[in-house]
Amino acid sequence: MDGLQLKDIHLPSPVGYWPPAPGWWLLAIVLPVLVWASFRWYRRPRRRAVVKTAQAMLTAIRDDAGMDDRQKLAALSALLRRVAISRDGRESVAGLHGDAWLRYLDASLADRPFSEGEGRCLADGPYRPSAPVDDIAAVAALCERWLKQRAKSS
Repeated sequence: MDGLQLKDIHLPSPVGYWPPAPGWWLLAIVLPVLVWASFRWYRRPRRRAVVKTAQAMLTAIRDDAGMDDRQKLAALSALLRRVAISRDGRESVAGLHGDAWLRYLDASLADRPFSEGEGRCLADGPYRPSAPVDDIAAVAALCERWLKQRAKSS
């Protein structure tokens, strides 16, 4: 037994942290996508609920016999602004007024009914002593069309 030539035990080299295994690469890609998708999934029903509630409020404004046309116009304008702020954020909508506000409303419709049509009265109509529109029902229908378009884009 004298003549055994045994060699010392050699441990394998330590495993490095770089490059990561393919599972870590997959996790790095899937996790942000999953977070983004869950955020969108969470916000979508809320956005639809906002528009659905606004449509009910629009019907209430249109059918309210106790309001004159100027008050209805002011209520419609306020309703559209609340929906826009709740959907697109206060920073991008709250400061809009006049033609900029009308262009914002027109952005979701193919024609330009707010800046060039019956919706033009929403820019300054609520601040006039009498309603500047002959047919408040047409303006309410336009507002309803805008709300339906916003519900589709959710």
